[in-house]
Amino acid sequence: MGVAIRTAGDDDRELVVRLLDEAFQDDPVSGWVFPGREYRRTTHHRLMAAFTDIVLADGRIDLTEDGSACALWMSVPADGPGHEDAHAGDRAEDDDFVRMRKAVDPGNERVELIGRLTAGIHPSDRAHEYLWMIGVVPGRQGEGLGTGLIGSVLDRCDREGLAAYLEASSERSRVLYERLGFAAAGEPLALPDGPYMWPMWREPRRVQGPGAAG
Repeated sequence: MGVAIRTAGDDDRELVVRLLDEAFQDDPVSGWVFPGREYRRTTHHRLMAAFTDIVLADGRIDLTEDGSACALWMSVPADGPGHEDAHAGDRAEDDDFVRMRKAVDPGNERVELIGRLTAGIHPSDRAHEYLWMIGVVPGRQGEGLGTGLIGSVLDRCDREGLAAYLEASSERSRVLYERLGFAAAGEPLALPDGPYMWPMWREPRRVQGPGAAG
C-alpha cells in the first residue's frame, strides 16, 4: 500500500514544526546543538520553526495525509548554495547564519555553526534536489513512511535525470539512504566535540520502459 502524500501549505506550519520537534528530540545532531534533555525540550522547536519557514518560502514540504511524517526539499541550481551562502559576508554581523542564531537561541553558537558547517560541504557544481530534513513521529517510525516520502521525489529525479543530496545525521539513517541509492559524498563531517554527519549524493537512475526520458 502506498503512502498518501500532499504538499504542505502555510496552514500546516504548526503541524510541521511540532512533527519535526518530536521526530528529532533524540537525534544525535539535535542533541549536540541543544545539549540536555530539558534545554532541548524547551528550545529545539524554535530551530525547527526557522527551518520550516525557510522551506515553506523557497522549497517544498511533502506531508503524509495523516500528518505523521514530512520531508523538506529544496531545489538547488548549479553553483547555488545548499543552505544560505556559506561565504557571503564571511561572518558579517548581519549574515543569514547570525540572524538564525539570534532568532532561535542568541547565546547558542552551535545554532550558527551547524548551518555554516553543512553549507560548507554542500555540493555546488550540479543542480540537485536537496533533502534538508525528513521527520516521522516516534510512534510511526519503522513503517516505511519516510521511504515513501523520499521515494516519490527520487522517482521524479530519475525521470528528469536530476541528482539528489542530503546529510545523514545518524548511522541508522545513513543505512536507510544507502538502500535508496545514496552514496558517500566525501568524508563525514565531524561536529566539534560531537557526532558525525554523512554527506550523501544520489545519481539519477535510468528509467526503463515506455515514456522513459531519452
